[in-house]
Amino acid sequence: MKPAQNLIAAGIAAAVLMAVVVVVAGLWSGIGDSDISGAGWLALVLGVVVTLGLGVGLMALVFISSRRGYDEGAHKED
Repeated sequence: MKPAQNLIAAGIAAAVLMAVVVVVAGLWSGIGDSDISGAGWLALVLGVVVTLGLGVGLMALVFISSRRGYDEGAHKED
């Protein structure tokens, strides 16, 4: 892709993200009194950290496997 296309794609992604944040914030405030206890915040933070760790770990394995050629056997052409 050209640098101009990358910039346009990044701008569109940022605009979509901002729109989602605005909609979610509006819906969240419309719920009313929605307090989260300390245990709820802890569970939320742990869930985010574990999910991100799992995603980063799996992507690292994909890149390591690709760079070391472990996937080449699956692409044999006879």
